[in-house]
Amino acid sequence: METQKLYYEDPFLREFSAAVLSCEAAGESWKIVLDRTAFYPEGGGQPADHGVLRTSAGEVPVTDVHEKNGQILHTCAAPIAAGEAVTGVLDWARRFDHMQQHSGEHIISGILCRLYRCDNVGFHLGAEAVVIDYNAELTWEQVLEAERLANEAVWADREVEITYPSPEALAALEYRSKKELAGRVRIVEFPEADRCACCGTHVASAGQVGLVKVLSCQKFREGVRLEILCGARALGYFGGIYGQVRAIGRRLSVKPLETAAAAERLETELTAAKARIAELEQTAFAAIAAEQAGRGDVLLFQSPMRPDSLRRLADAVGRSCGGLAAVFSGEGESWSYALVRADGADISPLVKALNQALRGRGGGRKGFAQGSVRAAQGEIQGFFEKGGL
Repeated sequence: METQKLYYEDPFLREFSAAVLSCEAAGESWKIVLDRTAFYPEGGGQPADHGVLRTSAGEVPVTDVHEKNGQILHTCAAPIAAGEAVTGVLDWARRFDHMQQHSGEHIISGILCRLYRCDNVGFHLGAEAVVIDYNAELTWEQVLEAERLANEAVWADREVEITYPSPEALAALEYRSKKELAGRVRIVEFPEADRCACCGTHVASAGQVGLVKVLSCQKFREGVRLEILCGARALGYFGGIYGQVRAIGRRLSVKPLETAAAAERLETELTAAKARIAELEQTAFAAIAAEQAGRGDVLLFQSPMRPDSLRRLADAVGRSCGGLAAVFSGEGESWSYALVRADGADISPLVKALNQALRGRGGGRKGFAQGSVRAAQGEIQGFFEKGGL
């Protein structure tokens, strides 16, 4: 006996009554078949509905739904005896979110395929975003134009039309489809936007999609891959972005829409400051190197500095001292190191012993090594004293 698919009869049905036809164990869960259901099974890129089945003994969570041979299998956390009456209650927030995303995808895909003669060859309604693949290269400007037209279709708020055309009518109808279809074909149409063969659930009118926003367009195989958000997802996402931009604006003392220009100014200032710091470091490093001229092996401790600065100081001291320059920067028991031998001799045995003795990591060869250790300054000094530095 096939399950009556209430989700097609009324996609806005949130609660329904049904009888259990069968219940079979499947690992740590149970597969329950009902005589009728409003739970949509995973398919066509749309995830399954979740919710609960209420019984006289309590509620049983529905964690997944699939279709097999016309029957809808509800994956449940506990068994329910065959013949028992249940009340199914959908997780409506999840279902309506899926309807908004799926309908929004139809609208923008229909427009893109009509304008640029491409096909939608992949669709995945993920937990974070909707991913759509097209088999033609599209520019960002073309995608934004399609986004504009998609939102105009949403604002026009035309009713969605769902039909099951006869074979003769279907043969004469222009519609999108990824594959050859057999049997009864369900056509979902968003007037002036899209007409497509589809088995998913959709909103009643385009306005319920709320908003269609493209997040990205990247080259993928022979075409492009788009990420989009619709409805409440888009609102939540851009609400979060606005909150961050507003906070950045406060830090930079500018309005939210002026943060990009302010960041560019800050980047320019930072680049100039880094250049000035490099000049001052060069002067300071030259003075330190001069102090160590001709001293042979040298061990130096410096305040924390960037890895590149540490390397440049060790290079300068190594050229000046004529032996091994071991320079450590840091504080407490957290130190970074750079080791330089001006003669280019193999330094790996020293690095291996250093890391083992001082709980370090790093490496190098041909006279240079860089890494870090977890040890106090006294431990580092003791290691090199024992080594004869």
